[in-house]
Amino acid sequence: MNIIPEHDRKLAETLKALSLEPSPQTRTPPPRRFRRRLLSGCLLALAAGATVAVPLISPDAADRLGAFLWQPAPGGEPATVEAAARQSAQPLSQAATRNDGSATLMKPSSDVPREVTGSGHVVAPHSVSVFSKYEGRIMSVDVEIGQHVEAGEILVTLEDAGAGFALEQALAERVLAGLVVEACEIELEQIGASFRRSEALAASHSISTQDLEKAATARNSALNSLAQARQRLAKATLQVRIAQERVDALVVRAPMTGTVTALDAHAGDMVLARVDSVLENQMLLAITDTSRLVIDADVAETSIGVLRPGLPGEAVLDGVPDRPFGVEILRIAPVASAEKGTVTLRLALRNPPAGIRPNMAARIRLENQIGETSQ
Repeated sequence: MNIIPEHDRKLAETLKALSLEPSPQTRTPPPRRFRRRLLSGCLLALAAGATVAVPLISPDAADRLGAFLWQPAPGGEPATVEAAARQSAQPLSQAATRNDGSATLMKPSSDVPREVTGSGHVVAPHSVSVFSKYEGRIMSVDVEIGQHVEAGEILVTLEDAGAGFALEQALAERVLAGLVVEACEIELEQIGASFRRSEALAASHSISTQDLEKAATARNSALNSLAQARQRLAKATLQVRIAQERVDALVVRAPMTGTVTALDAHAGDMVLARVDSVLENQMLLAITDTSRLVIDADVAETSIGVLRPGLPGEAVLDGVPDRPFGVEILRIAPVASAEKGTVTLRLALRNPPAGIRPNMAARIRLENQIGETSQ
């Protein structure tokens, strides 16, 4: 008969009460990923403790321990959840670590656009507004809107009675000035002949020196009178030219070859002089050279790096969507739009469709030529 001491029996009962009964079901081991996370948490705890304790013992040992703890697990997977998150993320910029431990920001990685698109309008860079130089009443309008005109062709005819009277008066004054010149020339010829006789007599001592001086003074006075008369004639001639120019300006002619794109002149209307017309914005008509059109288009300023003069592309008009045609960059605006975030391009046209007109809406597409340096 086994006799168990009272003390040992109580100890056995206590241990039995504290023991865990095995589960009737077969327990499956935790998944591998859970074990990795548990291992990662343990490694983080060890790393935190080592960070505090190991440097107190040896700096070299701290470096070796850190390298061991942060090396990737077998299979190329990171040893910690945080490292996995850092490897799975793909930021726009990466930090490069120098030998001294400092970090430098690398250039952001961005894809270069394969094409640049934009929109704009057809522009006629060669266009003029025609004004009347002088005031007058419109007698006739000799053109219609949309009509093609050649340089020097009559557009509008004005009437100004005052300009005609001024011309007649200038012509009369020029005739009078011419008569005065003729009279001075006759007088000078007579006085000159008298002076030559006085010189001959003075040479033979037939007249005194005083008489010769008087003859010389008379000749010089006649020369001066003739010079003044000729000056008045020149002035009268200039007045005739001024009056004639004003009369000629009453016939308004085309300053350039082109098409009449605006017409505000009507027979019987009074027009102001050019200075006042410009201030009042009262033009007679507008002429545009429609044979030399361009496109001004806006593109995103982010594509400025691939743009350069001479870069070819394609454009299409909203009014003729089935007729694309070639374009080429002529000029890039020196200033970008702060409000729209765009930069304006001026493009030359290659074989545009028939019927193209200024102010038509257009869309452009420029191909990015890989390997060429943008200017």
